[in-house]
Amino acid sequence: MENRRVRVRFAPSPTGPLHMGGVRTALYNYLFAKHHGGDFILRIEDTDQNRFVPGAEAYIIEALSWCGIHPNEGVGFGDGPYAPYRQSDRKPMYRQYAEQLVNAGHAYYAFDTSEELEEMRKRIEAAGGSSSYNAITRQNMKNSLTLSEDEVKNRIAAGETYVIRMKIPRNEEIRVKDLIRGWVVVHSGQMDDKVLFKSDGMPTYHLANVVDDYTMKITHVIRGEEWLPSAPLHVLLYRSLGWESVMPEFAHLPLLLRPDGNGKLSKRDGDRLGFPVFPISGSLLDTKTNKPESFSGYREAGYFPDAFINMLALLGWHSSGNQELYTMEELIKEFSLDRVSKSGAKFDPEKTKWFNQQYLRKRSDAELAAVWLKELQAKNINTTQAYVEKAVHLIKEKAVFSTDFWSLGSFLFEAPVAYDAEVIKKRWNEKSAQFVDAVAKAFAALEPFTAASAETCFKQTAETMGIKTGEVMQLFRVCLIGAPVGPALFELIELLGKTESVKRLEEAHKKIKVTVTGA
Repeated sequence: MENRRVRVRFAPSPTGPLHMGGVRTALYNYLFAKHHGGDFILRIEDTDQNRFVPGAEAYIIEALSWCGIHPNEGVGFGDGPYAPYRQSDRKPMYRQYAEQLVNAGHAYYAFDTSEELEEMRKRIEAAGGSSSYNAITRQNMKNSLTLSEDEVKNRIAAGETYVIRMKIPRNEEIRVKDLIRGWVVVHSGQMDDKVLFKSDGMPTYHLANVVDDYTMKITHVIRGEEWLPSAPLHVLLYRSLGWESVMPEFAHLPLLLRPDGNGKLSKRDGDRLGFPVFPISGSLLDTKTNKPESFSGYREAGYFPDAFINMLALLGWHSSGNQELYTMEELIKEFSLDRVSKSGAKFDPEKTKWFNQQYLRKRSDAELAAVWLKELQAKNINTTQAYVEKAVHLIKEKAVFSTDFWSLGSFLFEAPVAYDAEVIKKRWNEKSAQFVDAVAKAFAALEPFTAASAETCFKQTAETMGIKTGEVMQLFRVCLIGAPVGPALFELIELLGKTESVKRLEEAHKKIKVTVTGA
């Protein structure tokens, strides 16, 4: 393996939206490939045509692109030397390998109807046995192990429906070396004779993925732990096809768990607890109900792709130190499978928000202003990029998402129409009213009008009137923005400018006086 170029693949099925667990699998494959200077491939495994969902493939491609996970080759990302990368387009090549297994005695034709299989299951379950199609039960079924060679040929020639099943050896230990879990040993008596080639002429996942991995020179198979039970069968297939010497190394990733740690994270958990479990929003056909089903994504919820990826990378993998924030380049440099956990990783939606907040703070004021400007224009607010950049600078420390900007800073574009009742009740009196009026007049004559000069003017006015600044500071803010909390007060005043600040103080003095006194 040392002399082979590292080649890994992400091989989703187009049966629905790409779950964040699938994105993490793609990410780990991508990081592993890039760390070793190798290739990362996107392959679409659509052997199960009954579960195929129109639009799912395009969704997968768009989701990976948004995440910044770009395959070297594969569906939607350009052909390489091993195209095509969609299994349905590779259909003609699989039969030869299925027949090769039959001819070598490692597989067999099975002609059992669905009714006969159901009858077998009921009969054996009634007797308290295992209803698997295996080394014992196959002896009483209709297959090329129990039928004569001539009868098998005649059935096939007559166009009778059949499948090709793997002939699992009896009484043998199958050993799988997993790069995360160590050696996994399974007795063949626990395995059943899986179907490798279906009656519709399509291979099952088991045969197709092994053939594709071999023909595409895949060196490492990094996938979710739900595929660990299938690994012994895949090892047997490599051995039976004579490919054991170039068999890829296996690594089975831990599950993503619910926030409480109990069970696998599902779409229902996201719906119930109010967070996305998909990278981007969309609407795809639900094959169970045969109706379109919409789902929410991180992109539309306001997350940055690099924040989403950073969070996802640390769900099941830990760095060599205590660092939490990583660029993609840093993740590539640090990533290794020996620091992937064996146990499930508990998803924390609040920590995910924290990641987004950190990435928002790292964005330049200009980048964030460009995002907010679109929202402001949609609200018919006439402003400039330069003003919005200054506004963003004042409020971004409090924001988790760019969609928070309006709730945090709408007062930077619209004068308040109401004033905090608690502060007015507590702080408004004849003396404070006189102070607001005096500050408004002092500001009107102030030149230059800056944060520093406004603060000095405020303090001097308070001192002249014999008022402690702490007694009027909160009321002063309420008069300007309607709320008792907000960004740095005098920086806010400088941004609003002299004309607007004076206007707001005069308006507040007038409205609050009327509200309090009724006159």
